[in-house]
Amino acid sequence: MKKTAIEHYVSKKAGMAINQFKMIADGDKVLVGVSGGKDSLTLLKVLEDRKKWVPIDYEIRAVHVTTDYDTHPKVKRKKLEGFFKDVGCDCVFKEIAIAEKNRKGVPDCFWCSWNRRKAIFQTAAELGFKKVAFGHHKDDVVETILMNMIYNGEISGLNPVQSLFKGEIVIIRPLIFLEEKETARYARECALPVVKTTCPRNDDSRRAVIKEIVARLMK
Repeated sequence: MKKTAIEHYVSKKAGMAINQFKMIADGDKVLVGVSGGKDSLTLLKVLEDRKKWVPIDYEIRAVHVTTDYDTHPKVKRKKLEGFFKDVGCDCVFKEIAIAEKNRKGVPDCFWCSWNRRKAIFQTAAELGFKKVAFGHHKDDVVETILMNMIYNGEISGLNPVQSLFKGEIVIIRPLIFLEEKETARYARECALPVVKTTCPRNDDSRRAVIKEIVARLMK
């Protein structure tokens, strides 16, 4: 099937990031964190498509983490299983209970994110995957820098490649050169089965506040 303009563009930009920052090498085993949102679905499809023609051999596997904050996890899982089958990628599903351990008693973004990542890193270690890919894009970088400046009083963002635990795990972000509107268009035109977030803090989180600030500045 002939690729569309947006498929060519997104693949090219992802390829530029992968090559410039040496994200993936021959023989690498890459675990892709898939939430079900447009960015992570785009990332997985791009990496799987690139395997068909790039001159290196690497292995891809997806991991999806659900928590007791998620609603209708079985419906979400069924939808994602169909997508993983279509792109030809194996997936590991992890369930973690974090709500009862949250001492604040309300959904906390940092707590949830930290535990999800912990589950992903543990899965990578169990499977022998050294590299973990996340679908962060250029907008995420901007928002993270502003969020850290405003809330933490420091200038720090998201690195394209980040080594953790003395090199045991390496995070890569192949969509770092892409804007959110571009991943949104890719997901829409490729008819990716985007799963709408059920996070109770989706509209009043710190990141939501920063998104509004960035939107105003862009105008």
